[in-house]
Amino acid sequence: MSPDVDLTARKPGPRLLRDRLLALDCRLFEFAAARHWPAAEPVLPRLSRGANHGVLWFATAAAMAASRTPRARRAAARGLASLTLASATINTVGKRSVRRPRPVLDPVPLVRQLKRQPITTSFPSGHSASAAAFAAGVAMESPGWGAVVAPVAFSVAMSRVYTGVHFPSDVLAGAALGVGAAFAVRGLVPTRDRHAPPARPRVELPALPEGEGLVVVANTAAATADRVRGLREALPRAEVVECAPEDVPGELCKAAARARVLGVCGGDGTVNTAAEVALRHGLPLAVLPGGTLNHFALDLGVEDTRSLSRAIRQGEGVRVDIGRFSCGARRGIFLNTCALGVYPELVRERDRWSHRIGGWPAGVLAAARVLRADRHPLEAEVGGRPRPLWLLFAGNGTYHRMGLAPGRRRDLADGLLDVRVVHGGRRPALRLLAAAFAGPLTRSPVHAAVTVGRLRLADVAPGTLLAYDGEVTEVEGDVTLEKEPEALAVYRPTGAH
Repeated sequence: MSPDVDLTARKPGPRLLRDRLLALDCRLFEFAAARHWPAAEPVLPRLSRGANHGVLWFATAAAMAASRTPRARRAAARGLASLTLASATINTVGKRSVRRPRPVLDPVPLVRQLKRQPITTSFPSGHSASAAAFAAGVAMESPGWGAVVAPVAFSVAMSRVYTGVHFPSDVLAGAALGVGAAFAVRGLVPTRDRHAPPARPRVELPALPEGEGLVVVANTAAATADRVRGLREALPRAEVVECAPEDVPGELCKAAARARVLGVCGGDGTVNTAAEVALRHGLPLAVLPGGTLNHFALDLGVEDTRSLSRAIRQGEGVRVDIGRFSCGARRGIFLNTCALGVYPELVRERDRWSHRIGGWPAGVLAAARVLRADRHPLEAEVGGRPRPLWLLFAGNGTYHRMGLAPGRRRDLADGLLDVRVVHGGRRPALRLLAAAFAGPLTRSPVHAAVTVGRLRLADVAPGTLLAYDGEVTEVEGDVTLEKEPEALAVYRPTGAH
């Protein structure tokens, strides 16, 4: 690729503005080289070398992830994604589009100069772009971590001028490109605050300053030890019961009999069970996410012990809708989704293999086996006539997509079921992918979507599987899905993201 701009050659005709800016750039570089920077000599050259190939930022991301807080892990991932985009842009476009030699090192004291001088063109600064991209990406997800990382990123950018390998304008252009990369990543994968559900309808719940009256049942199979420890420290008078998965329903019923507030720590399946018990006993629910899937807690805006304990101490909460399904004498609730067709079969097949080969391999194997089947897993009467279906999905609340991020709910009390259907036909994998990429509230020859308050399916074949919040059961005959608006009171801190 030939350069689009050559800053080493003077173009014919007057270029007063460009020449003045370049002259100013050189004067600023010489001014910086002549200045004595207190305490910079032992730090900035090492920092500049440490940032080579992003090593400094990968190490910082690893340290952030080791803190084991969800926000820190998200911030680290966003910072690395922003850095990757910035580096790719610099290396494929930036360095090849503008030809500018590195500064002459004569004014720079020898003690500042790097032992290995870079051989690429000078404009823009890749180190500055990576530093700004990582810091901006981290700050977008976690302002606290952003405040920690920002001084280091600023020092890395300044070190490039200090060591004489870049002009000031190189650093400014690189930093601007890095910040732009962070905003581009946020456009593709929005930050948590852009998903925050509306704080309505708010409800006053029992305020428990030290947790007295709160009984929390924790599923020990959901890796909840750290969360439980943090909850005990934040609310010392709360009672915590840790138990195996098979004992969770019984312990929840016992806890509800003596609690002012029922708490639960686990994944979506455990939270579903707790919600049913809380509804039956008329108790508010405190949800502390644990395990691998925490869709309800994340959509609610509760992500860690600190946010939940703050809400409990201050008595802050909201009312949320409950989805219900019924089939003859069989009834149940769902906080997140309810599905018939391919998905329940995939869940059942995955559970069959996960304890032998692990979760991810089991999921891949299950998808391969289910999507290769030559029969439609669901036949139901929709719109007054029987139809073969690959999937019927009903969400408790409308799911929205922003950028490339998976669908999330902005409102947990909208009174609606988000219903999507993937029609029967050949090549189920392509049909399911087309429906997934098309997003909510769209129609095509292979799928459809609509929001309703109630849905009835007639003549569902015996043995058909229904999945709700990760659990699976069998249904047949008439199946009804409906909403119970604002049925459950849950703790949620004001301003939660």
